[in-house]
Parts: sequence; structure tokens; C-alpha cells
Amino acid sequence: MSTKKISINGDAYGRYGRNKVKPTIEMAVKIAQALEVSLDYLTGNSDIELDKNTLDRVEEVTKLSDKDKEYIFVTLDALIRDFKNKLAYSK
Repeated sequence: MSTKKISINGDAYGRYGRNKVKPTIEMAVKIAQALEVSLDYLTGNSDIELDKNTLDRVEEVTKLSDKDKEYIFVTLDALIRDFKNKLAYSK
């Protein structure tokens, strides 16, 4: 990651990496955005690394009505179930 993306010098970034100092929440958000990961993943609150495309899709779904979300979730659940079944039968 380029420290230019987050407007920070290399020394300060290195201190974050060595746990000598903690970044402000604003800086942590910038770092997460530059790395294209969630803030939860960056801080260790989640071990699921969501890429920017996935996060963007989740954000779009959250903007939908409850009825539309339900359609999306039913379809997604069916696709996941079918994919798992296909994997199970291919072994």
C-alpha cells in the first residue's frame, strides 16, 4: 500500500504496524479504504476479509426495501445451497 493514498509518512505508518502507537479512527478508516478491506477486518474484529466489490454490493442491498431484500436473500440462499450441493456431489 502506498502511504501517499492515506497522506501519511512512512515512519508514522511503521509505528502503527509495530503497535507503538494507535491510529485515530479517521486514519484507521483511511487505511482500511486504501487496503480495500473493512474496518472490522483491519482491527481484528472479523476474520472475514471482504473485498471492495463485495462491500459495495452489501451496501447496495442495505438500501433496498425489506421486501426487496427478502427477494435477494431467498435467491442468494438458493444459489449458495445449490453451489454447496454441487461441491458435495463432485467429491
